[in-house]
Amino acid sequence: AGGGLLDRRLFLRRGLQFGTAAFGAAMAGKIGAAEEQPWQPQPVESWQRRPGGPFSNYGQPSKYESEVVRWIASNPAVPTNGVSWTPLQDLEGIITPNGLHYERHHNGVPDIPPERHVLMLHGLVEQPQMFGIAQLKRYPMVSRICFIECGGNSNALWSSNPTQTPVGYFNGLVSCSEWTGVPLSTLLDEAGLKPEAKWLVAQAADAVSMTVSIPVEKALDDAILALYQNGERLRPENGYPLRLVLPGWEGVTNVKWLHRLQAAEEPVMSRNETARYTELLPDGKARQFTFVMDVRSLIINPSMGMELAGTGLYQISGLAWSGHGKVTRVEVSADGGESWAEAELQEPVLDKCFTRFRIPWRWDGSPAILQSRAWDSAGNVQPTREQQLAERGRWGYFHFSAIVSWEVDEEGFVSHVYA
Repeated sequence: AGGGLLDRRLFLRRGLQFGTAAFGAAMAGKIGAAEEQPWQPQPVESWQRRPGGPFSNYGQPSKYESEVVRWIASNPAVPTNGVSWTPLQDLEGIITPNGLHYERHHNGVPDIPPERHVLMLHGLVEQPQMFGIAQLKRYPMVSRICFIECGGNSNALWSSNPTQTPVGYFNGLVSCSEWTGVPLSTLLDEAGLKPEAKWLVAQAADAVSMTVSIPVEKALDDAILALYQNGERLRPENGYPLRLVLPGWEGVTNVKWLHRLQAAEEPVMSRNETARYTELLPDGKARQFTFVMDVRSLIINPSMGMELAGTGLYQISGLAWSGHGKVTRVEVSADGGESWAEAELQEPVLDKCFTRFRIPWRWDGSPAILQSRAWDSAGNVQPTREQQLAERGRWGYFHFSAIVSWEVDEEGFVSHVYA
């Protein structure tokens, strides 16, 4: 493709010499050149001469990585209501560390002793049930690696002017983890859903009593009652001691601190599915119950705020995901969409999960506009910003999924543009 994009398998070929080419090694600030260094003996450093520090009961990040944190925004009048973004620009692979998983809180993080937490399953069931955490741990469990994305992720992209913020700090209300717990279908089968039960009303045990409605079809499909995240017990901010996980569905439906499920004929029509998480369309109708997160992709490196150190070979990398299934293809453009080249998808490529993509790019120092677009197994393709605005109008706030553009100027500085 134009703009210097190369064969996606170039980095896999044996014998490739990078020489003094700039290779995208840094994740923030100026991306330095991988210059050849003549071989020479190295001094024995001080940390090689004396014993290291003691080890601990629970490992912590290196002090040299202290700037890799979530950016928090909250309501000054109600500081327990707000969000924290995953710093996508500082991460690699597809798994988000537990301490960097994005958060959305409506009334703070409750402190719930697990021995006092109970899940109630009632309503249109043959046998209402109550489950303690110790009891749930005795059930057969499954693990699913999937993303959770806030319906309001990337909402700044609906605005008229492009936001000049690092990529994770306006697109980082999305994270990907391995969630382990009890299939919800197991408990519903045990309780005996009545034929007229079409919805489940899920309620949290936090002070705001977060309540949403879930179609029974999803509950019987791949929903799990998560007890573990990335191998360890859930953290309080991510729903300890029990969280509902609905792979591929908007974050608000993945109810944290879950303590009640009521089988019902109709949705409950709570605040967060009427006054919120709905959108007015150009024809005057409103989108409601837009559960599934659409296919999308983001170039993470290079991205807004980064700076290329000079001309030469770089790796463009990013993330793609879809609530409709697997990511099947990602293409990258370096000329604002005039031409496209297929990126390499890093294995494993999983259903409703982050997929990391990569492609080599030789930058010649001229201005470039970097874009990516993704396809999923359901046949959906990521739209352009113009296409999404034409369909949804300018009253949007939720479910932005269009192509994002980064402009690289002659000095190598990367900024966010609408192309």
